[in-house]
Amino acid sequence: MLKRVPKILSPDLLKILMEMGHGDEIVIADGNFPAASIAQRLVRLDGHPSSPILEAVLELFPLDTFVNHPVALMSVVPGDNYKPDIWPAYEEVIRKHEAHFKGFEFMERYAFYERAKKAYAVIATGENARYANLILKKGLIQ
Repeated sequence: MLKRVPKILSPDLLKILMEMGHGDEIVIADGNFPAASIAQRLVRLDGHPSSPILEAVLELFPLDTFVNHPVALMSVVPGDNYKPDIWPAYEEVIRKHEAHFKGFEFMERYAFYERAKKAYAVIATGENARYANLILKKGLIQ
């Protein structure tokens, strides 16, 4: 056991976060995301919602300050009038850890999938909110 490491982070996920370098990306995927078929490295945190996972990751993981948008969201598909209620929750968590957060990058669904295929890892969550997928770009420890 270690002190002050969020308990929701598994040993496998901690290892991945340590291995990642500046500019590497990690996906926090909702329960509908095709995580197993897309991931280079897959971490399963089934049964956990994504906001607490995001909170725990950002306790240890700096966001990249050299890009305008170190966090990308999957955009709502055109014609779908759904307004994701999880996005404000994500923004609140991110701003708690990153005071200079400038807002999200929004990506079309299939462009998001293509970028996710290149991510260092994908965290598969039990999140059931729609459009709850996000990509984080790792920054530098300052």
